[in-house]
Amino acid sequence: MNRFFYTLLLYFLRPFVLMRLRRRGKREPRYLENIPERFGKYPQPQAEGAIWLHAVSVGETRAAAPLVERIAKSHPALPIVITSMTPTGRETAELLYGKFATICYLPYDYPFAVKRFLDHFRPKIGLLMETELWFNLIHLCRDASVPLYLVNARLSEKSLKKYERIRNLAGTGLRELSGIAAQTGADAKRLESLGAKHVPVCGNLKFDVELPEKIPDFRIFLGDRPVFLAASTREGEEERILDAFSGTDEILLLLVPRHPQRFGEVAKLLEDRNIPFVRRSERRPVSPETRVFLGDSMGEMPAYYSACDLAYIGGSLLPLGGQNLIEAAMLGKPALVGPHTFNFEEATRHAIESGAALRVEDAAQLAQEAKRLLKDRDSLKAMGNAGLLFSSLHRGAADRIMNLIAPALIGQTPNH
Repeated sequence: MNRFFYTLLLYFLRPFVLMRLRRRGKREPRYLENIPERFGKYPQPQAEGAIWLHAVSVGETRAAAPLVERIAKSHPALPIVITSMTPTGRETAELLYGKFATICYLPYDYPFAVKRFLDHFRPKIGLLMETELWFNLIHLCRDASVPLYLVNARLSEKSLKKYERIRNLAGTGLRELSGIAAQTGADAKRLESLGAKHVPVCGNLKFDVELPEKIPDFRIFLGDRPVFLAASTREGEEERILDAFSGTDEILLLLVPRHPQRFGEVAKLLEDRNIPFVRRSERRPVSPETRVFLGDSMGEMPAYYSACDLAYIGGSLLPLGGQNLIEAAMLGKPALVGPHTFNFEEATRHAIESGAALRVEDAAQLAQEAKRLLKDRDSLKAMGNAGLLFSSLHRGAADRIMNLIAPALIGQTPNH
C-alpha cells in the first residue's frame, strides 16, 4: 500500500468513522462534542509559530508533562498547542496545560482536514507521542516545512507485525519524520527494521514525571486491613480478579478500572454478585463488611497507589499489553504483573529483574502471591525500595529529547 491507496481507504471508511463516533458518543457523550475539530475546523485563535504536541489519550498526555514543562520554560514566548484524540485525553490536557496552552483535537488523517489544521495553527515544530503514525499528517508536515518528531516512541512486536503488512507506507512515513526518539533499544531496532533511519534511544518520559506535591490520603477511607490495588483494569479482568479473591475478607480490594466509561459497568458487576462495596465518589469510609473500594475517579492514581500495600498492574492478565508500572515504582509500591506486558516490555522486564515486581501467570496465582506477600512485610518493603531505586536510575529522557529537537526549536532545519 502507498499513501494514495491509504487515503482512498480513509475516504471509503469515512461513513463508518462517523458511525463509530456516534456509537462511542452513546457510551461517552463527550465524543459528540467539538466534532468540527476532527475535520480541521477550529474556534480557537490562531497560534502561528506554535510548538505543537500530540498525545492520543490520558497516559500519553501525562507522560508528556516533563517535556512540555521544559519547552515552556526554555521558550516562554512561543505558544503551545496540545492535541488529543479522546475526551479523557483532552480533559487531562486541560487540567495539566490549560492555563498556558491551546487544547483541541487533532483532525482525522484526511488531507483536507490536516491542511486546515496546519493552515490554522502554522506550527513551528510538531511532536507526536509514542506510536502516532498518521501518514498524511507526516507527509503534509514535510511539505509545509514543519519539522515533525516521533518522541517517547515505542513499537511492540505485535504492532510491528501489523505495520509490516503496510511496510512501504510505514517506512516512507518514518523516513519523512525529522527525527525519532525511542524509549528502548528494542523499540529502536523494530522502528529501524520498518525503514526508520538513525533512531536514538532517549528513554521513557514516564520516569521523569514528577509526583504531585500533595497526594490525598485515601487510607483514612480504607481502614486497617491490607489493601490490594488492581490498577487500570480492563474489560474481562475484574471478573477473574473477583473470582480469585473470593472469600478473602481479610484483604480489602481497591479496584480502579482504566476507562471512566466502565465505572458504572463495574459497579453493576459488584451489585450483581452481591459484593459489598463503596465507591470513591461516595466519599465515605468502608465498613468491616466492605470487600471492594471502587475507584471511580480520574487523575487520582497516585493517591490509589499511595493507599495500597501491593498493586496489580492491569491489562496484563489478558492479551492487552499491560499498563505502566513506573508510577507504582516511583511511589515505592511493589507490583504484580500478568503474562501479557508487551506494551511496556522493557520497563516491566527491568522492574522484575530489579526486584520491584513479580510476574504471575493467571488470576489464581495473582491471588496466591498477593496473600503471601501481604503477610510478608519484609518482602513488601524490599520490593518497594527496589522500585524507588529502579525508577530513579531511569530518569533523563526529557533532557535527551530536548537535545534532539533543539535545532528545530531555534529555527534550524533538522537533518532528515
